[in-house]
Amino acid sequence: MAKFIIQGNKKLKGEISVNGAKNAALKIIAASLLSEDKIIIKNVPDIEEINRLLELCQSVGSSFARENGEIEMQTKDIKQTDLDADLVKKIRAAVLLIGPMLIRNGEVRLPHPGGCAIGQRPIDIFIDGFRKFGAEVIENQDHYHFRAEKLKGMTFIFPKISVTATEVLMMTATLAEGKTILKNAACEPEIPALAEYLNRCGAKIEGAGTHTIVIEGVKKLSANIYEVIPDRVEAGSFAILGALCGDPIRVTNCRPDHLEALWSTFDKMGVDYELGKDWVEVCQTQKVKSVDVVTHEYPGFITDLQQPFTVLLTQAEGISLVHETIFEGRLFYTDKLKQMGANIIMCDPHRVIVNGPSKLFGRHLESPDLRAGFALILAGLIAEGETQIDNIYQIDRGYEKIEERLQNLGADIKRV
Repeated sequence: MAKFIIQGNKKLKGEISVNGAKNAALKIIAASLLSEDKIIIKNVPDIEEINRLLELCQSVGSSFARENGEIEMQTKDIKQTDLDADLVKKIRAAVLLIGPMLIRNGEVRLPHPGGCAIGQRPIDIFIDGFRKFGAEVIENQDHYHFRAEKLKGMTFIFPKISVTATEVLMMTATLAEGKTILKNAACEPEIPALAEYLNRCGAKIEGAGTHTIVIEGVKKLSANIYEVIPDRVEAGSFAILGALCGDPIRVTNCRPDHLEALWSTFDKMGVDYELGKDWVEVCQTQKVKSVDVVTHEYPGFITDLQQPFTVLLTQAEGISLVHETIFEGRLFYTDKLKQMGANIIMCDPHRVIVNGPSKLFGRHLESPDLRAGFALILAGLIAEGETQIDNIYQIDRGYEKIEERLQNLGADIKRV
């Protein structure tokens, strides 16, 4: 198995470009199955999560060609309604295919989905939503069986805000009969980006990016060209890297307006940064203040930046509270930071107290999930000595060739 070896405690300098958003690209790939036409998707990151979803789409009848960050994809027919169990176990985004396959073929069998081990992530909301559309859902020990001759528009109130569930039900509603109203919907930037594309293909969606989305079903969708928006999690991750050891680091090809909660928190800490239209430049500040962080749905502090930001808090002066409100169990990685010398106290599965600043030391660690894995890379880059990180497949799921991009900044990191 591949691993990263990092020699830490070095200043990094230069430019690092942000790739296309993983979470936007996944949704547009799934949405391509709503039409029989060919779609061209640009600015697609070459990461494991994308590769696995493409394999899954191919297994049900899609064809695609890929070159230089661009994918041409077409699904003339859905040839298989049973989703491959081995692939589904590797990628939670398999749930994105339920709607298109129900519309095209009237049924789909979904084995229990996989993904990051960051607490319970049941698909109850998806099941409730599809039942409201008129689908029959049968659950057993191995899989979910969705069946529907025709989907009909409905009104659905999300019991809690869910990004993926919002996108799945919104996509499905485009071809359901009649009007669908989604209330308490998520507002993340990837949602209006998806809606804008679907509208160009003939959908009738209003309100995407607000908590109420109204969709008038149409009989058919075409396909079009779509350019994936920049990945705000990557942009924020690299900005945090700059705050830790930038001399300085300029993050380019990003959307700073998608990360206002991070900049507000930087202001409270005294981080030295400058924003441009599509870039941010961040420099390591000798003394940064502690700050409390509470993750929240957009436009709040994004849960996927909680782990790298906690590494920054280990270098802040004072006591910080990190409150993870989205997923339980997403703070267990902090034990690995403690092994490196961080002074962190776990209060419960949702809260930790970070006392800083703490000098970190290289250790042999294993990446527990995607975002925690990148947090360990950050910790290794500022630590004294050598850090080894195993199970880097988890990191490859979301960051393309991350070691090469960090090497260009002067980092001593290699894949072996």
